[in-house]
Amino acid sequence: MTVSAITPEEFGRIFQSEDFEKLYRCASKNFQQLISLEQFIELAVSFNIGVTYYQIEFKTSLQNLNHYIWLDDRKEKAIAVSFDKRQQIQSLYLKPFITYPESDNRFTQNTYSMPIKGEWFVFRGGTNELINYHYAYESQRYAYDLVKIQDGSSYQNTQIQNEHFYAFDEEIVAPADGKVIKIMNGIKDNIPSEMDAENPVGNYVIIEHTSKEYSLLAHLKKNSIQVKIGELVKEGQYIGKCGNSGNSSEPHLHFQVMDSLDLESGKSLRIRFKDGIEPIQGDTVSNVHEYKDTFDEKFDKVENTFDN
Repeated sequence: MTVSAITPEEFGRIFQSEDFEKLYRCASKNFQQLISLEQFIELAVSFNIGVTYYQIEFKTSLQNLNHYIWLDDRKEKAIAVSFDKRQQIQSLYLKPFITYPESDNRFTQNTYSMPIKGEWFVFRGGTNELINYHYAYESQRYAYDLVKIQDGSSYQNTQIQNEHFYAFDEEIVAPADGKVIKIMNGIKDNIPSEMDAENPVGNYVIIEHTSKEYSLLAHLKKNSIQVKIGELVKEGQYIGKCGNSGNSSEPHLHFQVMDSLDLESGKSLRIRFKDGIEPIQGDTVSNVHEYKDTFDEKFDKVENTFDN
């Protein structure tokens, strides 16, 4: 069967009209090896029952793939599809669209800045499982996974070394004033694509903030943490460097705020950010504290110029 192509915007209409063979022809050979046409049709027909239409809800691009999510008219079913640059389907997921409105409305009492310097890309983040796989787990529901990208990719040349990833060795800073209460600093960084499930968060720092809120900065680089337990830190203060330790397949930062320092029993809180943003997958974010400092420095220079 030859591989053809459709425009991503056509996908929802074609799926709802049940021209599943056409969609299957647009899938890559790897996809077709995972599931037969007959299996695909059986799953798709069942999923389509009761659906009037699908509409695009989210769209983002990373690693030379365009990711789309369609929701049905009742927002009960979701289809996540990734297209390559030739518009061929590389992956496709059919899932119930599950949300948790009660916890979605439970925000932090404090406001925070992103614990980064410069611009980073939200690889995972948001209030549904399709754009944020953490969402299924109450302990990390509103966590963010952040990477650095250039030209649509998180790495240069090849993915065989951590040093090839733009996020690796980048500075991580405190998201708000607080007290360091827990540290892990000696776990080795993984070879990209390998993961350490026995130490899920890898090297990390937990900071206690006012109102008994706790921020977690995880997957840090081995021996890069420069703060100590009991140390009082200020927002924007250097904490450590981004690494690839723990249950991580490539260098990135995992950032969340919790109502407890217990990583298993604590509940993730939806973060209120100082600049009023609500980032989701595909957004580019930066540290409001860093840019405030930059503005203040520029303002001081201008003021000094006029004073002179």
